[in-house]
Amino acid sequence: MPWLVFGMQVKNHHVAVICSDIQRSERWWCDVLGLRVARREYREARRSWKVDLENDSGVRIELFTFEGAPARPSYPEAMGLRHVAFEVGDVGAMVRRVESLGVKVEPVRVDAATGKRFTFFADPDGLPVEIYEA
Repeated sequence: MPWLVFGMQVKNHHVAVICSDIQRSERWWCDVLGLRVARREYREARRSWKVDLENDSGVRIELFTFEGAPARPSYPEAMGLRHVAFEVGDVGAMVRRVESLGVKVEPVRVDAATGKRFTFFADPDGLPVEIYEA
């Protein structure tokens, strides 16, 4: 949903993720979160892959590879992006789906401020992914 910044409508466009194995990450993001490949390109000058993933509701994830990219320094309290979060209608159903794919999911917690349920799991390179109850 857009919000106003200096009188202009602004909304999230995409989240970019640097991964160590483009095929593994592409498969993971598509299988676990139901995204599909919109575009895949190899950028010869950078020796880097870029894969655009999306769904019908407007979620966009860009996957990149870069030679020599360092591993994420800590989980999750490193400076920078802490996690990405997605709203789901049924946290329990999503947990069962994700676990059925062999992904380890943290125990479901309740947000004291909203009373909504949420939990975390990690992508193949350790990026924390949150699912939050609608």
